[in-house]
Amino acid sequence: MNKRTKTILTVVGIVLVLVLVWLGYTMLLDRTTEVSWTEFTSYVQNSDPNLSEADKAKDDEGKIVTFEKVQIAPYGYYGYLKKTDKTAAYYAVGPSGYDIDSGTVEKWESWKIEISYDDPNSGSIWSSVISTLGIVLVCVVFYVIISHSAGGGGKALSFGRTKAKISTNIKVRFSDVAGAEEEKEELQEITEFLKNPHKFSDLGARIPKGVLLVGPPGTGKTLFAKAVAGEAGVPFFSVSGSDFVEMYVGVGASRVRDLFEIAKRNQPCIIFIDEIDAVGRERGAGLGGGSDEREQTLNQILVQMDGFEANEAIIVMAATNRSDVLDPALMRPGRFDRKIMVNLPDVKGRESILKVHARNKPLAPDVNFKTVARITSGFSGADLENLLNEAAILAARAGKRLIGNAELYEAINKVEMGPQKKSRVVTETDKRVTAYHESGHAIVSQLCYNNASVHEVTIIPRGNAGGYTAYRPDTDDNFVTKAQLNDRICACLGGRAAEEIVLKDVTQGAVGDLQQCSAIARKMVTEWGMSESLGLVSYGEGKPIFIGRQMGTPQQYSERTAAMIDAEVQKIIEEQHERAVRILTENRSALDNMARLLVERKTIYTEEVLMLVKGASIDEVRKAMDERDKTANENPFARFEKSKDGDNTDHTDNKDNADNTQAPVEGVEQPTEPEEQTSQKEDQNE
Repeated sequence: MNKRTKTILTVVGIVLVLVLVWLGYTMLLDRTTEVSWTEFTSYVQNSDPNLSEADKAKDDEGKIVTFEKVQIAPYGYYGYLKKTDKTAAYYAVGPSGYDIDSGTVEKWESWKIEISYDDPNSGSIWSSVISTLGIVLVCVVFYVIISHSAGGGGKALSFGRTKAKISTNIKVRFSDVAGAEEEKEELQEITEFLKNPHKFSDLGARIPKGVLLVGPPGTGKTLFAKAVAGEAGVPFFSVSGSDFVEMYVGVGASRVRDLFEIAKRNQPCIIFIDEIDAVGRERGAGLGGGSDEREQTLNQILVQMDGFEANEAIIVMAATNRSDVLDPALMRPGRFDRKIMVNLPDVKGRESILKVHARNKPLAPDVNFKTVARITSGFSGADLENLLNEAAILAARAGKRLIGNAELYEAINKVEMGPQKKSRVVTETDKRVTAYHESGHAIVSQLCYNNASVHEVTIIPRGNAGGYTAYRPDTDDNFVTKAQLNDRICACLGGRAAEEIVLKDVTQGAVGDLQQCSAIARKMVTEWGMSESLGLVSYGEGKPIFIGRQMGTPQQYSERTAAMIDAEVQKIIEEQHERAVRILTENRSALDNMARLLVERKTIYTEEVLMLVKGASIDEVRKAMDERDKTANENPFARFEKSKDGDNTDHTDNKDNADNTQAPVEGVEQPTEPEEQTSQKEDQNE
């Protein structure tokens, strides 16, 4: 039962008690005794107001009776007579249709007796009770209707109250969070402080007032906050940044105050604000000016976190993936003292995350999460959880009781590209175009030294793609060299080059490839200083666009420099395009054989790509594929394991760049990794 329901029931109960008390009091005062008409008229005749108190009329028991009032009704009449020895009344009703003669009335009037006309049947006690209860019921219904209609969300006069959800028994623990050991160590201090604050205060240490979790979507920021509250065993207040802002002015600030007031009554506790960038964006960057409702809400958050009032045992945690747009006042020490980066997990972290999410799932004995982790580079924790869920659904769809490697492999492709569309009708012309396009990607990528190995090439539509070429990087390298980026651009343009060579024409299928290689080339020129013409100058911030800031910031370079940037980007792309055309021209037989094999078999893997690049005939490749397909219960991950040590391709085109791939140097700042660094696929007909 919520608070509003309790309030309504309390009000109804109080009203009913008051009604019952009033009714009881009324019934006590109106307690009557019925007498006959003869007795009544006798009392009236003997109750001359001119007589003294001692000469008043007496009843049969000898009690003195005083006449008080007579009421005449359409169907009778009755009077009230009061005994002097106690508070009681006699009540008498005349027979229906009885006519009172005018002499009697005149006699009563001469005695100055009050005479009123009324219906004796209309004043029953039950009619009074029913009418009173009806009024109470109408009031309650009116209150409920107002409660559900006002406030936009169904809470009358309470839209200034916080929408935070309070959890007091969180089951999440640090053991449920995997793949981020350093982050757990940072947050362990928060847990220790909430459990034993004197351990820090005795040494003069001040625990951080706020902890900001920054990282890409799906990396487990919210899960970390729950784990801290679960380990500490304290109340957990969770609210979204957008819950503060409403159409009414001042509502956001009011909700912030209400949230911290409730937290003070429950301290020690944790306040978690998810997606804080919705309310914590830099002030002055919007169009609303200083009176903007969002800015007023932010000002109240700043005051509550580090203002005149001390909230010593309240830890504020927040999560965002856009820390670049947050207000500097929010990031200063005293508010969000600690900033924890929650990055995408590495291969070891991915393996740990897979094991955590597979606890309640039945797996086949031959499932090896180490291999799955190696080929899921770039997957977040949420992606890995979704991967296992999709694999379980696929196993259930097939009527299996265990989740096997085949389901896991298909789930990886489904998460990345969407489900296969084997029933789609594809013309022979489209099959041929797609086969040459994807063959161009695969051959160019395999012959460029710095590219990841080709893992799968298919012309089966999946998602929005008519086909794709999948690369599975062996390692999670943080640094990307200029040679690697050039090879990546060259591989992107391999599909377009194959169309030009074979079809003597081009299609729109390379739209995704052109966007990808253009983005890489522009970053090389403007951010990473990889252009000889422009030198070691950065012309871009390397951050997501924040319109509020960009509108007020003038361009940092001239129009002439902008033209030079465009020319340099075009130069890089044209050079790699010519290089892709040259590679495919020199390996035209491999291109034709791979395209024919794709049209026949729909999908080929690393072994077939290596054989064709090395000059094997199409018959030899068919024979190898037939022998492989005879193997019962084949593990699709075995192809990856086998190809890892069997790639002896002669990368003649780029041997000169072999020494450009260096290990990360300790102490060197890690560069921004391009979005295409993760598990890559070249898409056709995006």
